[in-house]
Amino acid sequence: VQLQASGGGSVQAGGSLRLSCVASGRTGSSHIMGWFCQAPGKEREFVAALGWNSGSTYYADSVQGRFTISRDIDKNMVYLQMRSLKPEDTAVYYCAVDLRDGRASIFEHDYDYWGQGTLVTVSS
Repeated sequence: VQLQASGGGSVQAGGSLRLSCVASGRTGSSHIMGWFCQAPGKEREFVAALGWNSGSTYYADSVQGRFTISRDIDKNMVYLQMRSLKPEDTAVYYCAVDLRDGRASIFEHDYDYWGQGTLVTVSS
């Protein structure tokens, strides 16, 4: 399985960005797609996840109401629409896939494959 993330960039506070992640290879139909972020000097942390089959979504409290995770089944892509961005959202964002069937995990060790990351910079 390979993941390719894109869409990062530089925006001012209050702006929006949409990240994309395309998955190739055998992901099955019951996997979980997740987004994590890693800010400078900090550990990688959970942002959002989506059950590919169910469409159920999960969000970190810090992004609830501002970020939306979605999927395009035909294109095998997952998106992260980010709105009302804050300087503290500045980080490298990674997409990941958990091949297990079940509830989405917020723990990075539960995810099997990772994309290369895309940088989001939010200026004040």
